[in-house]
Amino acid sequence: MRIPQLFKPSLVLRCRSVPDSITATFAALADDTRRRLLDQLSNGPMTATQLSDSYDMSRQAVVKHLTALADGGLVQAERSGREVFYSVVPNQLDSAAQWLQRTGAKWDKRLSMLERKLKS
Repeated sequence: MRIPQLFKPSLVLRCRSVPDSITATFAALADDTRRRLLDQLSNGPMTATQLSDSYDMSRQAVVKHLTALADGGLVQAERSGREVFYSVVPNQLDSAAQWLQRTGAKWDKRLSMLERKLKS
C-alpha cells in the first residue's frame, strides 16, 4: 500500500521558521513553576520575596524563574525604591496563541486528509 505524501517539504520548512519571540515564550512556559508564577502575577504586581513565600524555594530561585519569564517577554520588572515589582506584560501571549491556532488548523486539515485516504 502506498502512503500518500501529505506533508510537502515546503510546509515542513515553514514550521521551522517560528519567530524567536514565540520560541522564547514557549520556552518560558515549558516549566510548571513558571506557569504558576505567571498565574499569580495575573492578580497584580508582586516582589520576588512575596512570590517565594508561596513556594518552597528561595527568593533567588524565584528570580531565576522570573528572569526566564522576562526573557520570554511575559513579565516585566519595575523598581520602586529597594523593591523590584514583577508584573505580567499584557497581550504577550497573543502572538503565541495565534501561532498555535494557525498551526493547529494546518494539522487538523492534514490529519483529516490522512483519515480520508486511510478510509478509502
